[in-house]
Amino acid sequence: MPDVAAGLPAWMEGSAFRAPTPPAEMPAAFFFRVQFMRLPKQSGAEVASFQEVSGLEHTLETEDVAEGGQNGFVHQLPTRAQPRRLQLKRGLLARDAGFVTWCRDNLQNGLDVPLALIDVQVQLIDTQLNPLMTWTCNNAYPVRWTIDPFESQRNEVALEQIELAYQSLVSPS
Repeated sequence: MPDVAAGLPAWMEGSAFRAPTPPAEMPAAFFFRVQFMRLPKQSGAEVASFQEVSGLEHTLETEDVAEGGQNGFVHQLPTRAQPRRLQLKRGLLARDAGFVTWCRDNLQNGLDVPLALIDVQVQLIDTQLNPLMTWTCNNAYPVRWTIDPFESQRNEVALEQIELAYQSLVSPS
């Protein structure tokens, strides 16, 4: 790293000026893992790989209230927090993982059998596979499972998309 103090003007020499501290390593958005916690018939977490994860979002819904006699603005009052749905996309695999069995069981049984709620953790990880940041979707359950169309003109991997509803999102602090 170059010596910043060497290039200072004479009037700044001896001052308390210091070179700025370089920022901490910024996590790469492509280096992540997904863990499924509390899967039925399994002890411990199941780690799965995905091409894309989206839906980690908090939203606070508002209600517009017009104040009588005041035409210049409308009050926006908060009503409730609304979590999005977690969307997981990956290449279609020939063998099922535990979370795929859990998805299929919940979706195919309808509401004849109570839903098995699980927690899903999405972690940004560093090069040594240590978690840098973790988001937890609590009490998640599958609401949609889509397999992309098969087309003879495309030269792409067959993809599946799994969409999970969740009760709350715990973000890193």
